[in-house]
Amino acid sequence: QVQLVESGGGLVQPGDSLSLSCAASGRIFSTDTMGWFRQAPGKERQIVAAISWNGDKSYYADSVKGRFTISRDIAKNTVYLQMNSLKPEDTAVYYCAVGRRVPIRWYAGDDYNYWGQGTQVTVSS
Repeated sequence: QVQLVESGGGLVQPGDSLSLSCAASGRIFSTDTMGWFRQAPGKERQIVAAISWNGDKSYYADSVKGRFTISRDIAKNTVYLQMNSLKPEDTAVYYCAVGRRVPIRWYAGDDYNYWGQGTQVTVSS
């Protein structure tokens, strides 16, 4: 069993940066994938980025490539999402998740087994 707690959300202006953290309690395996998803009001949940826990692969949605960076700290059992050049369309609740399926469809929420409660990110002037 894995529990995930996100933090770091808030209200920022367009062009600002924000860093999200997701602390995991419980065992994370080297074959696990850590993902960040987001869901805006009235919209479906969408993948933002994912990273293999062993660090050899990372994936980004086209909408965030070049602006967001996903990383993980094995010693702290934590995954991060650094978000730069934020836009109003980045406004959403951001969730982290752990996927145990191998091979995993990194973009598919159904392949993820554990989810955090989410943290709100609002980008507005």
